[in-house]
Amino acid sequence: MIRFVLNRLVMGVLTLFVAAVMSFLIVHLMPGTPGETALGASGDPTSIKAFDDAIGWNDPLIVQFIDWLRMLLSGSLGVSYVDNRDLSVEIVTRIQVTAYISLAAIVLTAILGVVVGVTAAVRGGVIDRILNSITAFFIAVPPFWFAIFLILVFAIFNPLLPAGGYVEFADDPVAWATSLILPVFALAVHGAAGIARITRSAMLDAVSQEHIRTLRAMGVPKNRIIYLHALRFASVQIVSIIGLQFVLTFGGTVTVEQLFQLPGLGTGIQRAIGQLDVPAIQATVMVTTFVVVITMFITELATRFLDPKVRTR
Repeated sequence: MIRFVLNRLVMGVLTLFVAAVMSFLIVHLMPGTPGETALGASGDPTSIKAFDDAIGWNDPLIVQFIDWLRMLLSGSLGVSYVDNRDLSVEIVTRIQVTAYISLAAIVLTAILGVVVGVTAAVRGGVIDRILNSITAFFIAVPPFWFAIFLILVFAIFNPLLPAGGYVEFADDPVAWATSLILPVFALAVHGAAGIARITRSAMLDAVSQEHIRTLRAMGVPKNRIIYLHALRFASVQIVSIIGLQFVLTFGGTVTVEQLFQLPGLGTGIQRAIGQLDVPAIQATVMVTTFVVVITMFITELATRFLDPKVRTR
């Protein structure tokens, strides 16, 4: 276990370093400079150059990169080029919104996906074919388009829920919860369809195993076989796909947050790209990468716990 943790720690650090290099290079390959974006058409070349010099944009790339890494290692995410706001404070605020949406969505995704997948595998026949058709449909429909459908049905034609906006939990817990319902469902249903497919396949594989057939021959009740033995055997694949789906859900909040006007990481990085706010772009990329690394580590840890064969490696 210690070897596994150390190995994943090294891989995580390497992943973060590669993300740092890639994000640094990408923002410097984007057209224009922060000075041109900040000052706009009213900025003369002298003012633009002075702005870029002041933030170190014209320094050698290696110098800029090393300075940025030093800042990250000191625990700071930097300051915005646009309005000098503290990015550490802003990222913490924005990631809370994204985390609320992502965590609620993945919980709903896991519950729906596992229930539908197990039902399809156990019931078979017409039920299996119907559920397979439904999951195929929702896999094909992107969360963005499903979100638009939800807004039309539940916010415009039947004004039961808000079409967008965000309310802080401390201000109004009920309004906070209702502001998250549509974006959470928009993300969850698409992911649940994929998990249902994997769960169905894993359960069909599980019930065909020799030890499951032996339990049947011994007269063990069907529900005990399905929900205790077969589901546990299939849980390794299910947990793996849930971990991957959380990463996809976390990334999928970019478009959903924009559509529902939620102040999360997705809307933050879109604004930062539009303003060429380099520190904000890099900070968001690094925080997102860190979340992905931690999620995959937890997923692998859970997989090792559930699978004795993997645990002993």
